[in-house]
Amino acid sequence: MLSTRKLTGMVLTFSLLFGLFAPAAGAASAENPAPIVVPKSEIQSYVDAMQPGWNLGNTFDATGEDETSWGNPRVTQELIRHIAKEGYNSIRIPITWDHRMGEAPNYAINPAFMDRVEEVVDWSLDAGLYVMINLHHDSWLWVNGMGADHDTVLARYNAAWTQIAERFKNHSNKLSFESINEPRFSDGWGEGGEAHFAMLRELNVSFHDIVRASGGNNADRPLVLPTLETNANQDRLDALVDTFEALDDPNLIATVHYYGFWPFSVNIAGFTRFNEETKNDVVQTFDRVYDTFVSRGIPVVLGEYGLLGFDNHTGTIEQGEKLKFFEFLLHYVQERGIAHMLWDNGQHLNRTELEWNDPQLIDMLKASWKVRSATAETDLIFVRKGEETQDAVISFDTNDRRLVGLRHDGEPLRRGEDYTFDGTTLTLRAALLSELTASGEYGERAELIADFNRGADWTFDVIVYETPVLADAAGTTEAFSIPAAFHGDRLATMEAVYATGGNAGPQNWTSFKEFAYAFSPSYDANEITLTPNFFKEVNDGEMRLTFHFWSGEKVSYTIKKAGESVAGIAAE
Repeated sequence: MLSTRKLTGMVLTFSLLFGLFAPAAGAASAENPAPIVVPKSEIQSYVDAMQPGWNLGNTFDATGEDETSWGNPRVTQELIRHIAKEGYNSIRIPITWDHRMGEAPNYAINPAFMDRVEEVVDWSLDAGLYVMINLHHDSWLWVNGMGADHDTVLARYNAAWTQIAERFKNHSNKLSFESINEPRFSDGWGEGGEAHFAMLRELNVSFHDIVRASGGNNADRPLVLPTLETNANQDRLDALVDTFEALDDPNLIATVHYYGFWPFSVNIAGFTRFNEETKNDVVQTFDRVYDTFVSRGIPVVLGEYGLLGFDNHTGTIEQGEKLKFFEFLLHYVQERGIAHMLWDNGQHLNRTELEWNDPQLIDMLKASWKVRSATAETDLIFVRKGEETQDAVISFDTNDRRLVGLRHDGEPLRRGEDYTFDGTTLTLRAALLSELTASGEYGERAELIADFNRGADWTFDVIVYETPVLADAAGTTEAFSIPAAFHGDRLATMEAVYATGGNAGPQNWTSFKEFAYAFSPSYDANEITLTPNFFKEVNDGEMRLTFHFWSGEKVSYTIKKAGESVAGIAAE
């Protein structure tokens, strides 16, 4: 089970702001970044030392019976040591205390649970990691009711931090406390205003006073304060700055979260690529954070980062586009002196095998901790079956990296014969591609690795394809799949419109539906599923679907819905 409440909230927030991301005239951009000066205070040095960080997500923050209730295995010391061995310098341990707390007035935390948290904290400190613990999903389970039940929420919040502070007051200052994860004061997301800012200010100040008065190392322990919803909109940033100024404490850290430009992050509205609009959202977000906090001497931790679509599966965003996003994001936040902590709820690290699910992504992240990597306009090279093969011409953003060579199956390719590279453009010769695809079998026939002198390598998939073919189908709104002969191609997105006009399905402000939420391909099962989520917001009648594939192919399809019955008709 995934922490969908958090992600749904992020979706709503970004959708409300969808039209506001175009860069203002004269603003900093990816090509024209603002000058960067990071004040080097003691607390900024502390944050610098936390870089990079990793989240132990969907574990102690799970709202079920125990730490395994959301699908992850029990935490072991071996896992913690593995994180440190992989090069992470800090670990954020999200914790939901709600169902581990007793009744008023004491709200006593279950001693066995507190002991277990302390055990994992101690393992982390013993592994040399900086550690951050917090109140996590308590934010939407009960803290968000503060407006209607102020005194009860404040008393429970204070009781939680009084007990946590007491238990950990003699721990190393490599342990920091985060007051509350993604705080909000409504059932939904995106609401703000002075009443909400005032409640967060009250919680943050109360948290600060409790910890500082508890003695031991808590007198100067680093404390992490979030913006409202841990959002980086300017009004949220400004409100938190006011709290920092009022507390006047040199050991405070600000935190925000970032899951990308929303349409790209879930693959909706045709945002299949890491384009300039998506890039500029990174620029504008972290320029605001830098200008508001870092430039004033207030250090910042990006407590969570990722892509929202990952909670469906990490293939929601095409691999090369995903890699370009993370390469640029880490570069930009690091240039602005912001430490980052990867959100991992089990989607990245297989915690049983202690192996990364996507080694290419992890290689890009690790390289980005130190240097920039070269990226190409695509990682997909399509060769149409039965047609004369053409040269493939691909542009690169080298980021001042030097191409060392290309290899296939570990063997170097011949520069000047198999390929050429002029510094920005790679040309793969038709003869090479013909040789690699000689079997004529559909799908990926070869991987080509572009080796650069620094940073991560870039991998190309060489794919044989023909136009995909869809077949007629029958089903229900709860179970409907279209038989699909993909013929080696890969699905990028889907459009849905009514035959009578207008966009069909959820989020009908766009004809392009959300990947994995409204539709999902299965290449093993040879089908495209339209999900119940899609049909929940579809009227009876006829709809025209257009499936867009990464080769550039488009395939039309018609569906007819009558109550719970659905019929699919392939284009002739």
